[in-house]
Amino acid sequence: MADERVKRRLAAIFVADVVGYTRHMEQDEAGTLSRLKARRRDVLDPLLLRHEGRLVKILGDGILAEFASAASAVRCAVELQRDMAAANEGLPETRQYVLRIGISLGDVIVEGKDLYGNGVNLAVRLESHGNAGDITISSNVFDQVCREVVAEYDDLGPVSMKNFAKSVHAYRVRPCPQQPPGADGGQSTPLSLPPRPSIAVLPFNTMGANAEHGAFADGLTEDLITELSRTPGLFVIAQHSAFAYKGKPVDVRQIATELGVRYLLEGSARRSAERVRVNVQLVDTLGGGYLWAERYDREIEDIFAVQDDVAARIVEALVGRLIVPPMRIRPKSMEAYDLCVRARSLGWNSAGSPEAIYESIVLLQQAIAIDPSYAEAYGWLAFNLWSTWANAMDATGDNRRLSLEMARKAVALDANDAQSRWILGYLLAYEGRWSESDAAFDAAIAMDRNSADALIFRAELLAFAGRASEAMDVMEQAFRLNPHPTASYYWEQSLVYYVAGQYEKAIETVRRGPAYRTGARRILAASLAQAGNLNEARQEAALFMANNPNFSIGKWAESQPFRDPETRQLFVEGYRKAGLPE
Repeated sequence: MADERVKRRLAAIFVADVVGYTRHMEQDEAGTLSRLKARRRDVLDPLLLRHEGRLVKILGDGILAEFASAASAVRCAVELQRDMAAANEGLPETRQYVLRIGISLGDVIVEGKDLYGNGVNLAVRLESHGNAGDITISSNVFDQVCREVVAEYDDLGPVSMKNFAKSVHAYRVRPCPQQPPGADGGQSTPLSLPPRPSIAVLPFNTMGANAEHGAFADGLTEDLITELSRTPGLFVIAQHSAFAYKGKPVDVRQIATELGVRYLLEGSARRSAERVRVNVQLVDTLGGGYLWAERYDREIEDIFAVQDDVAARIVEALVGRLIVPPMRIRPKSMEAYDLCVRARSLGWNSAGSPEAIYESIVLLQQAIAIDPSYAEAYGWLAFNLWSTWANAMDATGDNRRLSLEMARKAVALDANDAQSRWILGYLLAYEGRWSESDAAFDAAIAMDRNSADALIFRAELLAFAGRASEAMDVMEQAFRLNPHPTASYYWEQSLVYYVAGQYEKAIETVRRGPAYRTGARRILAASLAQAGNLNEARQEAALFMANNPNFSIGKWAESQPFRDPETRQLFVEGYRKAGLPE
């Protein structure tokens, strides 16, 4: 017989079941099945899609899912418990469904689409150990998420588990009561309204269970944010902060307060093979009521015309006159557009995951093969190729050269795309072409003064130039536009604080934010060293090196876009004090 190897992989295993399921079934079998099916469709499925989880199977009264990271699994669990509680509000007890959730991290056996092994068994035991509404996690999950996912963790100590020879150290996860939705380490104090009309576009609801329809609705939301952002008379909240509220019950006044805006755009989308139906409502959260609402029923190829019309109507309603920025070049193929929409979320929202970045590159290359004039696809491809070089994933260094080529191509194809401009500017800085880099950033921000991404990366380059005060101002603008940002923003924030000599702020930013388990850990180590905490600095440096074994101070310093020799030396000095290798 041929030797058949067992296929294994490391995964975060997520198990949930309904407390009192038997009682519910005895009281109303058909109604229970129908309502739980609706909960899975309306509550669970969108969360799995958002956190890149995979539903492995339904276990009668529960589910088994897997995630690529422990942090994604725990975030999904926290949001699932919150959303289930919200869905229960106002219902009689007989129609309220409460979950227990268990999460483990371990090696699993893969058979087709199913999973087996101790990792699965442990998640089942952790779930059964909890009480109604609990999230119970293993100690290795806790080690991965305690600094990355903002929550309260109760140490349950060693717990005896059925069929496990040794006790398992477990923790209970409790959401922080005042934590804004989806904003680990984000802004929690009230934000004042900007002087110009301010708006956030909430993620459009998906009418239809197909995951591709969800991606289409997300793409529609993202593109509307981009179009509105280019309007000089508006203040527009960035995409990542708007998507912090995806799949959550909408309290428009609370969301507007947390984001510091007056107006919200809500909507929904249904896509079929040939048509798209879009509903939109513009809400004034201070004055009350809808300022404008519209329903569109068009052929799918008309979706960009729908986007343009919605953006124009909003601008007309808020600014009082129709301001039309220069048009961006739209893709010629819906297939290419769909590929680019999928690639956006993979490349930008995956916290630098190599697998996600490489998958994004493949999708963008496919989009370009279908539509060689698709400027946005070239821009995103440039940034992802550069990321493989910057994160030491590109052994040959060819992607650095190719990324600059792709960025230039994007700008040549669409001179009015602000995103492609700042990406080009950022890559040019790493080539030491300072005047060209500055010109590209100036053009990008002139085209889109609401581009938080352009601002945060410009803040980095200003810091590397030794202009800490200017970097601080620009960084604050970026966070105001994007109060619930990705981990990369906190990485950049710690870098700016370090250059400004505000070491305690840099330490706090990395330690308590979502950037802790990223490359920002070396900035934490350097900040601790400069603040005189050498033992802690060396501990953090050792943890950084565990995930970055090829790092060296000399190679890093040579590759970074330093304009100011004294700033370069400040980093080299801090890294040396922390014990990072030369």
